[in-house]
Amino acid sequence: MGANASAVVIGDALIDEIRDAAGVRELVGGAALNVAVGLRRLGVETTLIAMVGDDDAGAHIRGYLQDHGVRLIDSPSPLGSSRAVVTWSPSGEPQYVFNEAAQARSIRYGDEARAAIAAAGVVAISCFPFDVPAEVDALVDALGDARVAIDPNPRTGMMRDVDEFVRGFERLAARSSLVKVGADDAALLYDGDLDALRARLRGAGVNAVLATAGADGAVLESDAGTFRAPIASLPGRVVDTVGAGDATLAAVAAGLSQGEPESDAEWQELLDHAMLVAAATCRAAGGLLHTPESVHEEERGVFGS
Repeated sequence: MGANASAVVIGDALIDEIRDAAGVRELVGGAALNVAVGLRRLGVETTLIAMVGDDDAGAHIRGYLQDHGVRLIDSPSPLGSSRAVVTWSPSGEPQYVFNEAAQARSIRYGDEARAAIAAAGVVAISCFPFDVPAEVDALVDALGDARVAIDPNPRTGMMRDVDEFVRGFERLAARSSLVKVGADDAALLYDGDLDALRARLRGAGVNAVLATAGADGAVLESDAGTFRAPIASLPGRVVDTVGAGDATLAAVAAGLSQGEPESDAEWQELLDHAMLVAAATCRAAGGLLHTPESVHEEERGVFGS
């Protein structure tokens, strides 16, 4: 990674309150936070712009980011830090209930945030309140002409209006260098047809769309062409898929932080590397990004600090 590579991530930072047979435990989480830590682990100087409360949970979040070398520019949260209570359905799917702070999340862009955005090689946006027009207006104003990568990452428990979310998301997508969408996004926000969603976003002017389809791999469509990659094969078993999407966005954003690919080979390399990082992340527990080189290391922070 080049010495000048830098990134800003805008979105959520929260505490996951895990409730399962083992009891109750609290982990630092949030999609944007995972992307920011992932970028830093890939060698990119990274700043996270997110709402964090002035409370014990906020101190936990700040300490975790400091441990991983991520700079935080925090927006105040009068209701305290965001929290998600996580349980599991009978079929084994995670279920999330978000507190009032998470549902009312808001981000402000002061001079420090705007300077960081202007200096960044890429701005990655994930789990943002696209269904709040005032938040979208403020984000558009703060971004200026930054190179942007977006993952809509909608959460049913945080989203008030699906139609408004789509409008806000597509407004930002139309001026983005890359948009990452998955099968879950297509099902929650559209009609479930991931290929149709990819075509819709490309038609709206998105320079590149990365569509991830779980076991079916990924397709990256850009002005340079259409590139495909299967799920990457690595030694070891899949432990869980937590953080795979965030790791994918982090890997792509890391590449974009040094400029957009200039050839077919560079676009394919960007996609293949993202799939390798996602596969490695799936081979360790928790949402912390792993690379094929780091996946077998025992590291502090795998489950949150």
